[in-house]
Amino acid sequence: MESVFEIIAEPNRRAILSLLVSSQQSVGEIERQLRMPQPAVSKHLRVLREAGFVESRVDAQRRLYRLTPEPLQEIDAWLAPFRRFWSAHVDALERHLDRMAQQPSTKSPPTKGKTTKKRRGPNRERRKGETK
Repeated sequence: MESVFEIIAEPNRRAILSLLVSSQQSVGEIERQLRMPQPAVSKHLRVLREAGFVESRVDAQRRLYRLTPEPLQEIDAWLAPFRRFWSAHVDALERHLDRMAQQPSTKSPPTKGKTTKKRRGPNRERRKGETK
């Protein structure tokens, strides 16, 4: 059996899950939106259904698929420590930037330095080895 991470590692499966976030979809609707052949959509939906990511129900002649939360909760739980790690670092950066914004600027504005203009035209001096 594949892990939830192996299952969502496949880009087409992630695309199908993204479609199902907003509403339940039929195989035909998924096929049209992702521009995938029907057999490929069905194959990916079978894998997602066997892993518990989606469930289906029959509606007249169609089979409608929708997300189920349990495998996604497993992923969310695995990601939680990483969110805390980054949240702490982002909070520290925000505090640092706030302190910097409150400090008066001690730098003087940059001054324009002298620039040397090259003389153009017939009276300019030629460099060694330069010809007309």
